Amino acid sequence: MKLYDYVLSPSCYKVRLMAALTGVKLEIRPADFHPGAEHRGPELMALNPAGSIPILENGDLILTESAAMLVYLAAQAGPEWLGIGSPEESARVQQWLSFSHRLTASLGGARLYEMLLRPGDIAKLQAQGISALRELEAGLVEQGLRGMRFLACDQPTVADIACFPYVALAPDGGVPLDPYPAIRLWSRAIRGLEHFVEMPGIHRLHELKPEPDVEPGEV
Repeated sequence: MKLYDYVLSPSCYKVRLMAALTGVKLEIRPADFHPGAEHRGPELMALNPAGSIPILENGDLILTESAAMLVYLAAQAGPEWLGIGSPEESARVQQWLSFSHRLTASLGGARLYEMLLRPGDIAKLQAQGISALRELEAGLVEQGLRGMRFLACDQPTVADIACFPYVALAPDGGVPLDPYPAIRLWSRAIRGLEHFVEMPGIHRLHELKPEPDVEPGEV
């Protein structure tokens, strides 16, 4: 299974993260997204005429939408990642999967503007990102009242992985996460998952070790 990947892309990262969490091995094929614009070159355009990455290739199957890639990887790992415990749970997964596209358009657009000088109305993108974060915060607070840590249930699903990267990297686009305590707790829960992998700007949750006892006068 081959992933055409750009290391700084949150959309590519969510596929790498999903694969790591579910134990799926990927062959990573780096693409020179910036400055080389390889995603617009003939090889990758032949795979994805939309001219975007990631691209996941497995034999005759070629997927060009990251949400579809997450579902494909999750389906191989087990039903728990797809939220099929109840109709309500499944509906929440689908709701937040759709919502993740708003995070990509708003927070992702602001990040591209700030980091790669891509054109855009930065004030509008940031305002849309803040609106999306407020909606996510409200959803996580509601889940917390149900005793659940994640978006669809009390364990992570594809919905959490779809939303996490653009939220975690929101400060790159000038949108701070300080006003959103539920989002910060949710982010910590994801970063603390077994087999979590990092990308530049997103780090795993390290356990804090107690400091050794020091006698007075010791350095």
